[in-house]
Amino acid sequence: MSTLKYLTGYPVTITDQIHSLIDNDKLAGLLLKKYPFSHDIRTDKALYSYVVELKNQFLRQSGPLSKVIYDDKIDVIHQALGLHSFVSRVQGNNLKAKNEIRIGSVFKNGPLECLKMIVVHELAHLREKEHNKAFYKLCEYMEPDYHQLEFDMRLYLTYLDQVGKLY
Repeated sequence: MSTLKYLTGYPVTITDQIHSLIDNDKLAGLLLKKYPFSHDIRTDKALYSYVVELKNQFLRQSGPLSKVIYDDKIDVIHQALGLHSFVSRVQGNNLKAKNEIRIGSVFKNGPLECLKMIVVHELAHLREKEHNKAFYKLCEYMEPDYHQLEFDMRLYLTYLDQVGKLY
């Protein structure tokens, strides 16, 4: 039985079910039933527009985003799916601040719901830096199914890791 690196920490009853789905070639069917289509947000420009729209809907008071891109260098294996960085610089007498969001390129081709979950997660870091109760409440405010989508995203990554391309 291979390890399910994206599902570590889940109960054995869950991981056994996932192993069974993989062994019986049923994980793809389960994912495609829930998420039959891949999204069409393929460019950094389209991603920026999508993220800013969500930000304006839920976090209008937060600072502006200077950059939102897909990043090939994000190592999904080490649990990074996206990154939020806040950079402050002094320019003359002014303090310049930039918020950047980078999303792993693996999500260029996948369910919109998985992309949304990662975007919501990174946007929540605009207000809450730590993964605490307030952080997850903010995630659920922006996406009520946040925790289910996180699990499904982990299933999707497991499928990519174990089998290959889904769409």
